[in-house]
Amino acid sequence: MLQALDFHALPAAGPVGLAAAFEHTRLMPFWLDTPDAPAPTPPLLESTEADLLVVGGGFTGLWAAIQAKELMPELDVVLIDAGRVAHGASGRAGGIVSTSIMHGLPNAQRVFPQDIERLEALGQANLDGFEAALARYGIDADVEWGGEMTVAVDDAHLATLRADFELHRRYGHRVELLNRAQTAEHIRSPLFAGALWSRQRSGTVHPAKLAWGLRRAAISLGVRLSENTPLTAIHERGDRVEVLTPNGAITARRVLFGTGTAKVGVPDMNRRVLTVRDHVLATEPLTPEQLSRLGWARRQGIYDTRTQLNYFRLTKQNNIIFGGLVSYHYGGQGEPAVDGNKETYHRLAAAFYRTFPQLADLRFSHAWGGPIDYCSRGSVFAKPYLGGKAVFVAGYTGFGIGASRFGALMGLNMLFDRASPERQLDIARLSPSWIPPEPLRWLGARITFHAFDGADAEGGWKRAWIRGIKALGFPM
Repeated sequence: MLQALDFHALPAAGPVGLAAAFEHTRLMPFWLDTPDAPAPTPPLLESTEADLLVVGGGFTGLWAAIQAKELMPELDVVLIDAGRVAHGASGRAGGIVSTSIMHGLPNAQRVFPQDIERLEALGQANLDGFEAALARYGIDADVEWGGEMTVAVDDAHLATLRADFELHRRYGHRVELLNRAQTAEHIRSPLFAGALWSRQRSGTVHPAKLAWGLRRAAISLGVRLSENTPLTAIHERGDRVEVLTPNGAITARRVLFGTGTAKVGVPDMNRRVLTVRDHVLATEPLTPEQLSRLGWARRQGIYDTRTQLNYFRLTKQNNIIFGGLVSYHYGGQGEPAVDGNKETYHRLAAAFYRTFPQLADLRFSHAWGGPIDYCSRGSVFAKPYLGGKAVFVAGYTGFGIGASRFGALMGLNMLFDRASPERQLDIARLSPSWIPPEPLRWLGARITFHAFDGADAEGGWKRAWIRGIKALGFPM
């Protein structure tokens, strides 16, 4: 039985204030701060040809290269990355794995209500394939299948939680709806009024270890990988595509772009994807006594119900990864300077201490920002370009760890005109809408994220603005 805590008697901020909580913080992703990272492969230094060129060495590109070789072993596959595998968005994620390929069932109901049953079946098959691939290639990525939990931070959010519970049950999910006391038996916070626990095909993973394991698997299958090889230009050459790099060129029959938010020379891609910036903290490892204050025995990946939500999970070493505080920077800057300032993360730290006041003696070991490829429908899409010789796969809107395997396969099926179930559905037939260009993009994002802050408590114009954005079709 858990020992009772008097939350009101605990400090509301971190140890000796927020500045002290960051005294020894490293401004880099927790996942990449390890000597176990593989040495990069040499960059491309000559011109070559390939049956399939994959651009981008994140989760989408790695899964595309692996599945291409599994399905069509005769293909000569080349994979290039502008930097190093896992050093982009994939190595900056929080690491919660979800069964959904649609950013959750409520979003699927909003966007593709006629296809939910088939999308759920595809999502479940995808996660089964994800787990099987890790076993097949011996990938140790610290996976824990503890399930996925959504916690209500206010009694007013319980109705939404119950609606989600009924929706999950309708489509065969093994879920539990928990009241305040039952939630405290799983994780303790004075904020949590209840929770929805989805117990199957979800959990947590070490994102960098996953990417490095997929990298190793791709190379073992014969994929030719060149890191530190940015794309500089794209040209159509009859029935081929020529991709230029600083020191060579690749001429390929087919090209799959798994570049997320990176701009790679096809303007329409960037009209459909918005780069927003997520921020993440890692705490020092919890001692057994500190962990006992939480009661987090099942180690679920957790999201809360705030409009500007937070998410959190435990690592293998019992650090807490705590993310949120999404922002937008003009032009979709990939590495804004503010992410290199510790003060940028103070608001997120304050949210951490409000959520877990019993951990006021805990400091932060790492803090970092990472890009999210946001699109209007809140789920992955695959769109053909260059007369069908190229496909761009992106738009995961924060749910890419599991869904990237599905997105890569959908893109390959389009590229090589392979019959597959998802190609009969609107998820493959339709593309997300354009997002307005700058400066409207910046202005709309700034107002929206300002509305997120305080919308739950203040309502008023902030809640009205969010309703209007949702009415336009954007996921909130």
